[in-house]
Amino acid sequence: MSVSSARAETPQDIGVVDGPTAAPVPPAELPLIESPEDLAPGDARELTQLFFERLEKLEEGTPEYQYARNTLIEMNLSLVRYAARRFRNRGDDLEDIMQVGTIGLIKAIDRYDLSRNVEFTTLAIPYITGEMKRFFRDTTWDVRVPRRLQELRVDLARANEHLANELGRDPKVSELAAHLDIPEEEVMEGQVAANGYSASSIDATIGDEGNDIPLADLLGDYDEEMYLFEDLHTLKPLLDQLEDRDRRILELRFGQEMTQAEIGDILGISQMHVSRLLNRCLGQLRTAMLRTD
Repeated sequence: MSVSSARAETPQDIGVVDGPTAAPVPPAELPLIESPEDLAPGDARELTQLFFERLEKLEEGTPEYQYARNTLIEMNLSLVRYAARRFRNRGDDLEDIMQVGTIGLIKAIDRYDLSRNVEFTTLAIPYITGEMKRFFRDTTWDVRVPRRLQELRVDLARANEHLANELGRDPKVSELAAHLDIPEEEVMEGQVAANGYSASSIDATIGDEGNDIPLADLLGDYDEEMYLFEDLHTLKPLLDQLEDRDRRILELRFGQEMTQAEIGDILGISQMHVSRLLNRCLGQLRTAMLRTD
């Protein structure tokens, strides 16, 4: 999956000027750095501080401002590569991970405040890893579920691990709900949604020693009610062919579960008469259904 389909923002969306299309215009008091990515870490840290000090004084949107900002980004791409190592075993394209990490780096640069006397890397790493985590959270689910449930799955996993270590067993739904201070229904909703994180093909085989069985052969079971559905489907047109009084008797007897005496009182006939009419109707329907089969 490409990053462009997963997130709306790209480095270009945030205002990064592509190198080949924009000639570098270094402002006064700043050196022209032709290969910012090749700087040694110590030099990058020192120059980063210098560039931030100058960036504060430049007017946004000017070529000088763009040069200082873009150079800051390129000088600190090593931070993105460093953070990307944590996710190298996720199976996603490293280029995609680097791109979303660069978005985090750009946000950190735009929000960095020199007056707080905090080293830039202290702010940048959380921004970079945060963007990467959001990328995996939004793109690695096999079944798409709302973000609220994606975040709830993470909270439940942490709570489950914590309580399992504390209790020496898997926690109950009520215990998870109490630990997270949420309703039990929300816990169950999160547990069901977590099934969508990883899905298996029904064509996948399971088993060992060469006795592999397709998963589809193990799913589902014989549903006895299917025959009932077929019978009801066959019965409907036959009921339409009955006289109104006969349909009324069947509805009162089997729909409203009335006794024959109660039906007789409603129709103004004896219980014995109701019994004869009922037996005749049932016999007629039984014969018609067997003939239809």
